[in-house]
Amino acid sequence: MSSDHIIQVTEADYQYEVVSYSSTVPVIVDVWAEWSQTSKALSLILEKLAQEAKGAFRLARVNSDENKNLIMRMNITNLPTVFAYFKGELANSFNGIKSEKQIRDFLQALVNPKNDLMREKGLGLLSLKRWEEAIPAFQKSLKSDPDNSIALLGLAKSLIAQNKPSDALVILNAFPSSKEYQSAEKLVPLALSMTGLSMDDETEEDDLGIMFRQSIHLIGLGNINAGLDGLLDVLRTDRNYKDDELKKLILGVLELMPPSDPEIRSYRNELASILF
Repeated sequence: MSSDHIIQVTEADYQYEVVSYSSTVPVIVDVWAEWSQTSKALSLILEKLAQEAKGAFRLARVNSDENKNLIMRMNITNLPTVFAYFKGELANSFNGIKSEKQIRDFLQALVNPKNDLMREKGLGLLSLKRWEEAIPAFQKSLKSDPDNSIALLGLAKSLIAQNKPSDALVILNAFPSSKEYQSAEKLVPLALSMTGLSMDDETEEDDLGIMFRQSIHLIGLGNINAGLDGLLDVLRTDRNYKDDELKKLILGVLELMPPSDPEIRSYRNELASILF
């Protein structure tokens, strides 16, 4: 079987198609032989999982009988043998037949590594609303994985809560396509509003405008709950204040709150009761 994610590799193109290519996505090398029934059975499972993954990893198949010099150089003595490359290095391997579940676990550990300690530290600090400390943790994580959407979202949240909306917008405006994209999109109106308020002239504001500005200021100080209470008070006083922008701002502030925060539901219910 051949597709965009499943290729046949030879000794001549192994360095480019496997080692170099793994700098972009993980590459699984399946060393097989026509005469080996176990390797053919394993190949079927790997092909199935590669099709399911839709590009999360590349499957590179090597016919051992046609690439004997490569097999000798890789010191392969048993079939089937599987190698996993990531970022130009051998990341893992196994030989012999495995169950589909075991192979899925093998691939999961490669495609979604869980050993990013700095990212996990940042997320832990984020849950404690320790925004200032979370920033360097996420920055260190992104040095080794610049496109990690989880770390990028965490850094953007931390920057907003530290009154650095312009820096957050740089991240949010170039946010990669991922499952975190929608959350990042909700933060954009908040970051834009904070940036705009820092440049606005406040001398002609009425009481509601002053309340609004103070609420945004509190959010920039990391006092999320107080700022959110203020924005809800503004909305309660004037449901049409700033048209639909205020509602988007409130939804953005809710994105800053840790998912485990027990107050999120009550805030969402309060928002719904004001609007409906």
